[in-house]
Amino acid sequence: MRKLASILVLVFAFTLTTQAQKKRKDKRPQLSVEQHTNLAVKKMTLALDLSEKQQNQIKPLLNAQATAKKEAMEKRKEMRKAEKKPTADEMYEMQSKRLDNQIAFKKSMKEILDDEQFEKFEKMAKKRMVKGKKMMKRKRKMKRDREDN
Repeated sequence: MRKLASILVLVFAFTLTTQAQKKRKDKRPQLSVEQHTNLAVKKMTLALDLSEKQQNQIKPLLNAQATAKKEAMEKRKEMRKAEKKPTADEMYEMQSKRLDNQIAFKKSMKEILDDEQFEKFEKMAKKRMVKGKKMMKRKRKMKRDREDN
């Protein structure tokens, strides 16, 4: 009887903590594009030791990138609400546009940063990409596990 009671208490505690974690995630405030840009510039300044001139050149690039990202996210949200899947041509168009933006951003960054800073920037971008892939892999696994249950 004691074992049963302790198991029930553990299950209840585990359920309670997972519910609390879900709620906490939903209530996270969203930063504005300007706030996001300012934080990104400050992080890059610390990591790459940017000059004032470089900061002023990078800020509009990051602002445009954040705006485009937010617009794309809103578009995907609307499509999800309408339960509309993009066609192959639309997917191609979106991916092509995203890659063109990445190429232009990288080219602009190469012009602004010196060689050492750009090399460090590339390493940071690779790390971020690997981290993002790991998180997506974990997210997909969790989603599959939920669907199996």
